[in-house]
Amino acid sequence: MAYSKMVKPASAELTHLTVLRSERLAPHWIRVTFGGGEIDRFQPMGYDQWFRLFLPIGGEAGLERVPAKANKTLGYLKFLRIPDGERPVMRNYTVRAFRPATGESDAELDVDFVLHGSAADGTAGPASRWAETCRPGEHVLIIDEGLAFNPQRGTDRVVLVGDETALPAIAGISASLPASATGTAIIEVPSEEDALEFPHPAGLDVVWIVRPHDALPGALALARLRDTDLPEVPFHAYGAGEQALASGVRKQLVSERGVDKNQVSFCGYWKVGAASPASKAARETAAEPLV
Repeated sequence: MAYSKMVKPASAELTHLTVLRSERLAPHWIRVTFGGGEIDRFQPMGYDQWFRLFLPIGGEAGLERVPAKANKTLGYLKFLRIPDGERPVMRNYTVRAFRPATGESDAELDVDFVLHGSAADGTAGPASRWAETCRPGEHVLIIDEGLAFNPQRGTDRVVLVGDETALPAIAGISASLPASATGTAIIEVPSEEDALEFPHPAGLDVVWIVRPHDALPGALALARLRDTDLPEVPFHAYGAGEQALASGVRKQLVSERGVDKNQVSFCGYWKVGAASPASKAARETAAEPLV
């Protein structure tokens, strides 16, 4: 996971959560709502808050063996010592929405999963398959990691660019901006149905790009960014999703268009052609994001 300067959370403890329900939103989207467990520990930060999610693919007994600092190098090495078949799957996800407890309801955390392949025909990856098949009452673990979106205080003009995996982050950022914020959000998705609308300031222009099946993820979003006029006043840019897209946003803005590098946050969630971490380099990437 490549990223720019992060805003770390006040606490990064292992937190136990329970599946409350799931909902199919679109062909490539499922929303899973978590609650119960230790959700009172979770401190919402808004914007693109993300976390490590540990899924009990080999049974819930493996969750009890996850070390407290599994998101750090030494802890991750201990995590890898959990036997295959029992070791949970660790993936990075973004908070889509958090609803604090009220007098009538308990706290809830929504997480939107992008679906790749199908659980029914065996083509889905482990996280996608779990999201399709999970049931209320199942348990997971999370470790909060904070924010990648890190503008200068007071900045309310933005340029947001991402693929479908960045949609929850862009939606979270939009919900956290002041109502007076302005700018552009460019979001590339695999189908029209996957363009999930989200609340945003009236001055934020949301541009949806439907990616053809044979197109390289992120290429169309980067091309649209190149044709987009940038705000003349100070603004903050954010690029997220496929690794080449995230780093491409930074390169285009900083190297080609002269934007101050401190005005650009970026976060690479995944890489074309890369599966789950297996090699030493991939394991290190999963444990400690690369700058």
